[in-house]
Amino acid sequence: MLNFSQFDVMTFDCYGTMIDWEAGITAAATAIAAGHDILSSPERILALYGELEPAIEHGAYKSYRTVLEHVMRAMAERLGFPATDAECAAFAESVKRWPPFPDSPAALAALHARFKLGVISNVDDDLFVESEKLLGVKFDWVVTAAQVRSYKPSLNNFNRAHERIGVPRERILHVAQSRFHDIAPAKALGMTCVWVNRRQGRSGGAAPDVDAVPDLEVPSLAALAALAVG
Repeated sequence: MLNFSQFDVMTFDCYGTMIDWEAGITAAATAIAAGHDILSSPERILALYGELEPAIEHGAYKSYRTVLEHVMRAMAERLGFPATDAECAAFAESVKRWPPFPDSPAALAALHARFKLGVISNVDDDLFVESEKLLGVKFDWVVTAAQVRSYKPSLNNFNRAHERIGVPRERILHVAQSRFHDIAPAKALGMTCVWVNRRQGRSGGAAPDVDAVPDLEVPSLAALAALAVG
């Protein structure tokens, strides 16, 4: 068990941790595929997403909208249909409607009463604005890929966030669902990490998996809030 009194700040991944990106991804991609009379399982869509997104983010920085447009086009090719430019743009815009996990708003409100909260997210600024509204919490710091011109698991995203927050790293607790995007790089920087294991033993998903050992594993943000603030 962690001693939560040693932390002043909690930083969070957004998509997958607070926002149910797997529900959002599958809903948007399934609707586009259905328009071409293509049926695909959610797990197939998520597996493709988990393979394609990191590859497209690699190299010269491009906006998250552009990343998602490329992901949708490549995913459509794998599923056997040609996605239009409008469909690819619609897939990117769907981020604004990806739903919060049911426990996220109340858990974040409870945590914000005790800690300052930050976000380190692979997203464009205007897309996150809409997600923040759905979460119902105003974060003290928001550090996006658009601002730092790189994508997690790059250490740059975390280093730039820590510079901005200005709190000793040992006083910051990082909370995330993706071991690939977040837990592995944060642990490489010596951070204390909580893994929110939203998939609960199910293999696959929208993020590649890696062997990265968190300091604490919880099944939800509600469980984290219960431990951290009671």
